[in-house]
Amino acid sequence: MNAASPARRTRVLGAVLALISVPVVMALIGAVSFNVINRNNGAMVSSGEKREYLLYVPKSYDRARRTPLVISMHGGGMWGAAQQVISQWNRVADEHGFIVVYPSGRGPLSRHRAWRAAGGAGSAKEVRFISELIDTLKAAYNIDSTRVYADGISNGGGMAFVLSCMLSERIAAVGLVASAQFLPWADCPDHRPVPVIAFHGTADRQAWYKGGTSWVARKMVFPSIEAWMAAVAQRNRCGPNPIDSMVANDVRRREYTECAEEAPVVLYTIVGGGHTWPGGGPLPEWFAGTTSNSVDASSEMWAFFREHPLRRTRTAKTPEIGEIASVPRGQAGALRDRTPGPSR
Repeated sequence: MNAASPARRTRVLGAVLALISVPVVMALIGAVSFNVINRNNGAMVSSGEKREYLLYVPKSYDRARRTPLVISMHGGGMWGAAQQVISQWNRVADEHGFIVVYPSGRGPLSRHRAWRAAGGAGSAKEVRFISELIDTLKAAYNIDSTRVYADGISNGGGMAFVLSCMLSERIAAVGLVASAQFLPWADCPDHRPVPVIAFHGTADRQAWYKGGTSWVARKMVFPSIEAWMAAVAQRNRCGPNPIDSMVANDVRRREYTECAEEAPVVLYTIVGGGHTWPGGGPLPEWFAGTTSNSVDASSEMWAFFREHPLRRTRTAKTPEIGEIASVPRGQAGALRDRTPGPSR
């Protein structure tokens, strides 16, 4: 069977999103749609589990040159090929000459997968998988070890943050889009400040901008994004006064500067934006909300990533989250007990 065209993949992706939360009687239709657009081209065994990924190597790749790697992770209930369509990282990779890999999480079914991003043994297995995936790709391609980056949407954004906490010796910087953060800060042991760039909509109904519970994870409490990013900035030992600016009528930018080891923390707030990838592939508005095109998250992420290669230096001990003074309204204690994580 020939691969589906980009337009057809986008239409089918919308249909699959519409099926994610419907009764089991629709599962067969979901399976057919999944098989139409899912095109993983790599597999490996990690922690005794079969893991899959979709690799994109631009035509400009030159074995003689060290090449950056971007690891882009799907949201809960999705898979690697869906993330390729949503993020449109391939377009940016063609323009700037880096490799992109879209790994797939795990789940009870072969389709509709999620990342174990809430700490514990599950997260440890995911971190091991990503580390082994990096090794696998380095064996086949001339990967620049100082320029390995991770990003993701929703549950995948939670997983990207997990990597910054547990694989900071290999991940140079991370990007978070509409991220679901459930990782307990006690499970964030790495002390190296990792640069972080995030995008989040104020009208996100799945991972609330102001925090709280939602239908996608009723037993978990999403942190306030602004408070959580302030906690990340404190962890990176940034200055106390962020710089705010407007980059578009519906996009606010907040940057924490003067951070340890040149590891800034940047938040793009999309006013009225939904659980979507700004500037990315279209998602059903009734399900995900509005997708803003005022900023291109993938292009902005890459501009941020390329400014922040891995710096292998020793650091002072990271302050405990309970010591963070910049998190308002007593949020520090709540953040200490809760996390980055899954969303669907």
